[in-house]
Amino acid sequence: MKQLKGLLRNPTDFAAALEPFYGKAIAARFGDLLRRHLTIAAELVQALKTGNTTAAADAQKRWFANADDIAAFLGRINPYWSTEEWRDMLYEHLRLLSSEVAARIAGNYVENIALSDRIEAQALKMADVMTIGIVQQFPMAFAY
Repeated sequence: MKQLKGLLRNPTDFAAALEPFYGKAIAARFGDLLRRHLTIAAELVQALKTGNTTAAADAQKRWFANADDIAAFLGRINPYWSTEEWRDMLYEHLRLLSSEVAARIAGNYVENIALSDRIEAQALKMADVMTIGIVQQFPMAFAY
């Protein structure tokens, strides 16, 4: 649970980073969507740990629906971001995370570490897409 508390700082940090560009309301909405993403992930992990396949399936369904919401939201606020590209990246992220959790629970730590490396690279790709889109949308904020 300590790890979740640390992760739950991310939505606040993201909202603070987006606020100067998009305003308080849009930044807060993104923070809410990201917070939901993380809390559903925690529910999914708990369900998988306890072997509750019904709860895991429900959480997984809600997790992907949340990814759809995030992708649509990002596609609406920045003309340089594609809803479809964000959906593809988020779905890939969720599949990788799901595989990583399954490997960890199964005690397959070699696979767990390999997947963690892929998740990091994929998250960095999403960060690049986000950064490039913001710079394209607000070039004067980045002019010398």
